[in-house]
Amino acid sequence: MAVLPHLPPAFVDLLILDPPYNLAKDFNGRTFQKQPVEAYTKWMESWFLPLIRVLKPTASIYVCGDWLTSASIFHVLRARCNIRNRITWEREKGRGAKTNWKNCSEDIWFATVSDDYCFDPEAVMLKRRVLAPYRLEGQPKDWRTEDGGSFRLTHPSNFWSDITVPFWSMPENTDHPTQKPEKLIAKLVLASSKPGAVVMDPFLGSGTTAVVAYKLGRQFVGIEIDETYCLLALKRLAVAKDDKTIQGYANGVFWERNTLAEQLRATGSKNGERASLDSTQSLLLEVA
Repeated sequence: MAVLPHLPPAFVDLLILDPPYNLAKDFNGRTFQKQPVEAYTKWMESWFLPLIRVLKPTASIYVCGDWLTSASIFHVLRARCNIRNRITWEREKGRGAKTNWKNCSEDIWFATVSDDYCFDPEAVMLKRRVLAPYRLEGQPKDWRTEDGGSFRLTHPSNFWSDITVPFWSMPENTDHPTQKPEKLIAKLVLASSKPGAVVMDPFLGSGTTAVVAYKLGRQFVGIEIDETYCLLALKRLAVAKDDKTIQGYANGVFWERNTLAEQLRATGSKNGERASLDSTQSLLLEVA
């Protein structure tokens, strides 16, 4: 985090953090080892506290983690922020276990710097297929029939079951071992920032936060220590010049899994609007 002292104070609207979880993981030759909870918590504090300086008083914060990492996240956030919620999202992938429950979910902690913050639930509505349409006096109750079936728009909750982890056939997929889906990051960006806002990710990885922020008309700052991952991010940003689509997000709403055909019918096209990278957006490479 040698870059942080060179950044201006109070300029970030939305901070998205996806640090290495408290487990053993190899990141392109850099190995992160599992630690006692107390040691991992201290490591989190070592880089989180300096980040507070760059946040606006109205900024929001999202921190990703698994069940064990969440113990440290809660401790670190409650000391300096207002914790608002904990989102749990279901992973489609996950290895079976013989002596424990299969781990197929992750957490995202939501916090704010103050009580004055941006949150727009209307921007993250989920479009669900209605399996048992209910009518009141002959009229659809909170749903409507469209080409492809009956659907209802629902408000977002803190449990997400519509997320697909990037796999080999998805255009957004990279070799990063803990890459987050663009759809997941898009929900955070749309709910907690406005167009033109500054989104920061100091553990950028292969660039998902930067790519999504760009596609959704936000400015971004990303910090990544690995050169290979940084180059992957730059490549994805170049591709995003001609394709601003986000899988699972179409016509201003999020869709359930396995509804690609319905999404294409709703949009009438596979491609989103085109745009060029703005000069105010940036990607920082931190070399160890």
